[in-house]
Amino acid sequence: MNGNQSADEKPPIVLVHGLWMTPRSWEHWVARYESYGYKVMAPAYPGFEVEVEALRADTSPIEKLTIDSVADHYEAIIRALDTPPIIIGHSFGGTLTQLLLDRGVGAAGVVIDSALVRGIRKLPISQIRSLFTALDNPAHRHQAVPFTPEQFHYAFTNVMSKEESQEVYDRYAIAAPGRIIWDGALANFQPHSEAKVDFKRPGRAPLLFIAGSEDHIMPASVNKANYKLYLKSDSITDYTEFAGRCHYTCGQDGWEPLADYALAWANHQIRQPAGRRTTARTASRA
Repeated sequence: MNGNQSADEKPPIVLVHGLWMTPRSWEHWVARYESYGYKVMAPAYPGFEVEVEALRADTSPIEKLTIDSVADHYEAIIRALDTPPIIIGHSFGGTLTQLLLDRGVGAAGVVIDSALVRGIRKLPISQIRSLFTALDNPAHRHQAVPFTPEQFHYAFTNVMSKEESQEVYDRYAIAAPGRIIWDGALANFQPHSEAKVDFKRPGRAPLLFIAGSEDHIMPASVNKANYKLYLKSDSITDYTEFAGRCHYTCGQDGWEPLADYALAWANHQIRQPAGRRTTARTASRA
């Protein structure tokens, strides 16, 4: 599903949300990209086809999820499209985007504040603190694990005021599947981890990592370590760090330039002949 795009053809866009969130978290990005004339999809995880409030009232759909079940769900959606899409994933949606590109779907991928895949050794203190609510008890592996507003503020919205964070929490936050968090945390100890990708896979679609300098739960150092694992690949991999951005970078004030940058990068890559695509690089943006 990888190929070049004609200059006047707009590829579809698939937005993949992260844990503790639903497709509602993409509402502003959907509207922005649609205003540019793109067909935009923001599919839910299996069982998440209801509203945030319903998932708070009944967490049983959350408890059932596995990495493979969610990746399979998105792969089926994307393979049914007539044109290979740009895939943009946030947080665990970034993990899913990497898995999907590894499976050969998508024309280009952008991962924003990506969650873990197998092979990353970085483990910053802020990440441990953010995830401790799910990892402090093995019983959580079989449960839906919520954040309190205070935990959410630290992990997701640490550069925002408590009042602003509470508004984000009230509109978007749900519990997360403990099994996915545990399987991601233990990926390096599981040879057949569901979070495993082949970093050297030939012909993989171009991939951009976007990190936020102030992200607590998926820090920039973790995303840069993930990016570096791809550098022996023959496929394009880029890294850009945005200053002052927390994990809620997709909704934090000033998200519009980031959204436009992600789209412009993906379009540039898929419109280039494979032999003329930009070489891998790193960059920083204010």
